Amino acid sequence: MLDSYARVLRRPGALAFSGAGLVARLPISMVGLGIVLLVEERTGSYGLAGTVSAVFVLAEAAVAVLHGRWVDHYGQARVLPIAISVFAAGLSLMILAVEQDWPTACTYVFAALGGAALPQVGASVRTRWSHLLDEPGEKQTAFALEAVLDEVVFVVGPVLVTLLATSWHPVAGLGLALVSGVAGTFAFAAQRRTEPPAGRTVVTDGPRPAMPWRLVLPLALVCLTLGALFGAAEVSTVAFAEEQGHRGVAGWLLAAWSFGSLVAGLVTGAIAWRSGPDVRLRWGSAAMALAMVPLLLVSSLPLMAVVLLVGGLAIAPTMIVAMTMVEQGVPPTRLTEGMAILHTGIVAGVAPGASIAGFVVDHSGASAAYAVALAGGVLGALAAQTARPSRTAR
Repeated sequence: MLDSYARVLRRPGALAFSGAGLVARLPISMVGLGIVLLVEERTGSYGLAGTVSAVFVLAEAAVAVLHGRWVDHYGQARVLPIAISVFAAGLSLMILAVEQDWPTACTYVFAALGGAALPQVGASVRTRWSHLLDEPGEKQTAFALEAVLDEVVFVVGPVLVTLLATSWHPVAGLGLALVSGVAGTFAFAAQRRTEPPAGRTVVTDGPRPAMPWRLVLPLALVCLTLGALFGAAEVSTVAFAEEQGHRGVAGWLLAAWSFGSLVAGLVTGAIAWRSGPDVRLRWGSAAMALAMVPLLLVSSLPLMAVVLLVGGLAIAPTMIVAMTMVEQGVPPTRLTEGMAILHTGIVAGVAPGASIAGFVVDHSGASAAYAVALAGGVLGALAAQTARPSRTAR
């Protein structure tokens, strides 16, 4: 199984840009949870904490497609450093607003600025792989590798931000997210040898290729609903750990969820699948919904860790097949934009999922809030029934 991954990583420059992309993506798993921990610590309200986190991710979702379009047009080396610099400024000001008890409106504005500027490193990494590799099997392996690294981010990030915020200072976790994002993104953008050509330097005949919306929109809808599942489950898990008297364990619980996904992603990348991607998308999204049911009934921390670990097995295979369908069906000169649309769906779903779950936690407790995650999973399974591979898939 590991030979498949070693083969793609032996390509010149592959290990370097994939490793830099891993560091650059740490804020994805740290900022939302870090905001919840910081705001709740300073205000005592999960509802407000979830709302500020939602503003951050909604702003990210609103601008993510534009980020992808700019990267495709101007190139990664030009766009990513500027974006991450603005992100660092916005997040720093948001932290200052919370710590200095500035008006709540300032906190929302700076959270929106940070979210809107967060660069689309994950989509950029996958675009590099698509540019570097020719064989479809190797591309699936590379996408599986990146899905696994995404889960590494979600294993390490929540643990780090929770430990730093609860055992040292509420700001420490967000500070580490800021530093890793800036350092990783600049290191990634500096690697020009593997960078795909900017869209305006690619020779094409005729007008700009059309985006296959009949493929992309259903996949974006699936990602939207599953994003709601992710956001609701994250906030509910933090609240569950606090109800059990061990708030610092929340990061470990979320890490167990991501570890299950990591293991499944490793296996997925080494399998030569006979079923079509649309079939695997339907099964994966249904499994994610079913995995939310036991969370409503669990009342102990060890059992919750086990249930989350098993439930995580469905995440990476579902995300891998969605990205694969986009890579196969979207024109190469619009690939970063196409993948950014899916990412937009995820983060746009996280926002309402986290906010609604935070409201339910404040009024009915953590266990009831997992019903919000279950609802997102059910909607995702229904949306997956409409997704079909593009007829012009490469």
